[in-house]
Amino acid sequence: MNSQLLKKRFRTFQTVFSTFENEPMQAVIHDLFAVNAELNFCHPLGKLTGADALFQQCLQPLRAAMPDVERRDMITLAGTTKEDAQWIGTMGNYMGTFIAPFLGIPPSGRLAHMRYHEFFRIENEQIVEMQAIWDIPELMMQANAWPMAPQLGAFLCTPAPMTSDGLFASGNGDAAEQHVLAMLTDLCKHPLNPDPHIMQLEKYWHPNLNWYGPAGIGTARGIAGFRHWHQIPFLRAMPDRKLDAMGELMSHWIAEGNYVCETGWPNMRLTLSHDGWMGIAPSNKEVLLRSLDFWRLENGLIRENWVLVDLLDLYQQVGVDVLARMAEFNKARNLGPIIQTDGLNTLR
Repeated sequence: MNSQLLKKRFRTFQTVFSTFENEPMQAVIHDLFAVNAELNFCHPLGKLTGADALFQQCLQPLRAAMPDVERRDMITLAGTTKEDAQWIGTMGNYMGTFIAPFLGIPPSGRLAHMRYHEFFRIENEQIVEMQAIWDIPELMMQANAWPMAPQLGAFLCTPAPMTSDGLFASGNGDAAEQHVLAMLTDLCKHPLNPDPHIMQLEKYWHPNLNWYGPAGIGTARGIAGFRHWHQIPFLRAMPDRKLDAMGELMSHWIAEGNYVCETGWPNMRLTLSHDGWMGIAPSNKEVLLRSLDFWRLENGLIRENWVLVDLLDLYQQVGVDVLARMAEFNKARNLGPIIQTDGLNTLR
């Protein structure tokens, strides 16, 4: 199927999930997902199999925590990779009133948002594989329950593309994909070459770029902001980072028009060294990173970049159980559901 047919097949999923009603949601995932579909979720949701596991272990608990939850897709890309696999990549926010605990995160009683990057591999018009990162730390921060180091970048509800065309991308994306791949190639020339100019950021990035990192890292504005709030701490801690196509690492790329996305599970190998990263002590231990990314180009330069990294899994690899630490951090709080009245009595 071409990209537009793939998106048409997926549209029912997007429509039903915009309201998260139980019965229609179950029906559509049983229709779309193969019986033995492989589901790779971020920590702590982990590796699951089939539509029932997706519903019972991921979707139903989210709906229980946010009964009015809605899915807001902001980017949808589809296409056939160079490995001849059909993929759909989506980015958006789950939003709803957070009134009951989710994964032990205490509810706030207020509107909450949690970004998702979800990728789906299609065979014979069915989803046979899913790779998904939900920004669970983003939910922790809104609940004032994040137990780790403060992030360096800004905290915000991640916006849709400035051009508002993320759901309608189309056309040949080869040039955009080659631009992103060239950028990543030049990034990896440093620090083997110690001159940071070798990365040529100005050649690839728009001077007013927005880099939307995951909660725990945060969002940065402009090339200087990207360097200060993400790149410098990242490279100082893990200068030996290696990208995909090394050993068991593999990325899958889709590009349409000015948009590019990549999924890999995992897609980066690095050693946590020097003075550590995000408050993590330098363990000198090799870790594997899962990163699901989207880029939008404008006039031949990267104007926006949405990045989600499975940070909770990274912490887990170096022996830090963030959810257990969160439980310790918040043990004096009431973790029960919040009962909200309709507010009418207070108006009398």
